[in-house]
Amino acid sequence: MRRFFILLFILTFALDSNAQTKKRVAVMNFEYGTVRDYVNTIFGGDQDVGKGIADLLVDKLVKDGVYSVIERKELDKVLTEQNFSNSNRADPSTAAKIGRVLGVDAIIVGSITQFGRDDKSNTIGGGALGGITGRFGIGGVQRRNAKAVVGISARMVDVNTAEVLGVADGKGESKRSGASLVGAGGGGGSAAGGLYDMRSSNFGQTLLGEATHDAVDSVATQLDQNAQRLPTHAVVVDGLVADVSGSSITLNVGTQAGVKVGAHLLIVRKIKDIKDPATGKVIRSVEDKLGEITITEADGASSVGTFTGASAAKVGDRVKSIQ
Repeated sequence: MRRFFILLFILTFALDSNAQTKKRVAVMNFEYGTVRDYVNTIFGGDQDVGKGIADLLVDKLVKDGVYSVIERKELDKVLTEQNFSNSNRADPSTAAKIGRVLGVDAIIVGSITQFGRDDKSNTIGGGALGGITGRFGIGGVQRRNAKAVVGISARMVDVNTAEVLGVADGKGESKRSGASLVGAGGGGGSAAGGLYDMRSSNFGQTLLGEATHDAVDSVATQLDQNAQRLPTHAVVVDGLVADVSGSSITLNVGTQAGVKVGAHLLIVRKIKDIKDPATGKVIRSVEDKLGEITITEADGASSVGTFTGASAAKVGDRVKSIQ
């Protein structure tokens, strides 16, 4: 029995250590300008397939478990705050800036290079899903059978240097041929306006869905293999307590200063400064350790956490990384 508990402890410690060493990444919406005409033809209107690809990639990376991937709502919030333009989706320098605000180790950007038929034809016919053409399904009727092909290219960018740390190219092809890439018969409702859900099982079962998933899976596997290429940055947090409400403490530093959700930081209070008797300059500060704070929320300029300690913290106390 004693051996069992020792083994359980070791396994738990190993799993916890592995979780702590995961690199944190974010996935930007993929750029799809080069295939926009094909997208319009297939869906009968513009669809943000770049967002669809990004969502699928996030799902796959989370499932693989190699990285810690931030939630979509965190990324969307920062993109709105930074007035991010869709035209900058694949730009490494812009992505690095967004990544620093998010407090991630790397950010993934990419482009859709192919999205349509294997014969590269965009004259599928049909139109928007719904109305008269709805009975044919998205894309209308195509007399000649064809396979669906999707190509995507991704880059992993260091948020501190904007250096491209790794690249991944994925190409997927449907395992069968058909008259319509995204459905053949019984369609209803409207797919125009960027509302088509590429994460749905209905899309996954179509020719284009099969090809898309194959391409995304290939890129995710290559990105997983590049995890060790991400540099380890020693982030030193140094800030102040801005507000105290019971055990909840707000700090004046956030993700831009390297604060991450889940981080444990030290809160201290300066007792006195020791000065050089010859020059009068402060050569050392004596600090009293009050306790620790576990970060539960963080944005670019501030963070909130739960404080535990023997002495109560107050506004103006110092917060810093645990050495």
